[in-house]
Amino acid sequence: MIQLLEYGAAASLFFMVRLIPFAFIRILSNLLGRLFFRFVPRRRKIALDNLAHAFPDKKAEELARIARGSFTSIILTFLEFTKFRRVFTGPDALERVRESSDGLEELFQKARRLHDESGGCLFVTPHIGNWEFLPHVSALVGIPLTVVVRPLDNPHLEQLIYQSRTETGQAMIPKRNAFFVLQKTLQSGRSIGMLPDQSTMKGISVDFFGRLATATPVPALLAITHKRPIVVVACCRTEGGKYEGFVCDPIWPGDYESEKAEIFRITTEMTKNMESIIRKYPEQYLWMHNRWKTYKDKKEFLS
Repeated sequence: MIQLLEYGAAASLFFMVRLIPFAFIRILSNLLGRLFFRFVPRRRKIALDNLAHAFPDKKAEELARIARGSFTSIILTFLEFTKFRRVFTGPDALERVRESSDGLEELFQKARRLHDESGGCLFVTPHIGNWEFLPHVSALVGIPLTVVVRPLDNPHLEQLIYQSRTETGQAMIPKRNAFFVLQKTLQSGRSIGMLPDQSTMKGISVDFFGRLATATPVPALLAITHKRPIVVVACCRTEGGKYEGFVCDPIWPGDYESEKAEIFRITTEMTKNMESIIRKYPEQYLWMHNRWKTYKDKKEFLS
């Protein structure tokens, strides 16, 4: 019954969002984000603590402003995509996406060239801006993509959300035990989309904003095994309702004597690229996640 109620509430919200003007969606996101920030103290505390360590030179008022923006951004991400999901399936979808930002054509060509030349690569993005847009944009520019997703606890809600994610033809696979499927994906010539910026028990420790944080070694392992590049990408909001896209230079696996050292090198470089984007738009990053979580009796994944 609870799952059905959750589904009903989400479906009603999606329907309402599609009807209201986009300007009101921003107002609604700001209101809900402020309420979220105020009435969920555990997440507020995590966000403020993360920001204090990441930006030690900023004053408390500035950190609180960034944190509130982060809470608003996560809500806006899903309301925004709900509003514009049909844009990606329309006949003029590519033109409308081009109009949403300056300089996108060069980024589109760069991403498509990297995919074509490598026979499929690993596109990774942090939880910043609107990451939900990226698989649909890749479809518009002709990049077949398989995206790793975390299954939801509510199967009805999962079907509602994943249906919108697959409308443009991109494939979704569950995060758990995905390594074998991802290998097959690269072998078939498809690219992979991942969000590898979450803490994980089965991870390696790399520098992130001046502190060690656990990071999954899976992208680096796949890159080394299949000789494919990792490309950090992102889609962030700018003033005037437009977006800025990022397609970083590819991180290629090189010759190495120690596979462990090469995995650390690639993962560290990938994390640094994500950090540089986050520093530019800190108010759009998911600071409420316990990114620097420590695990009792944890052993290094590659020890």
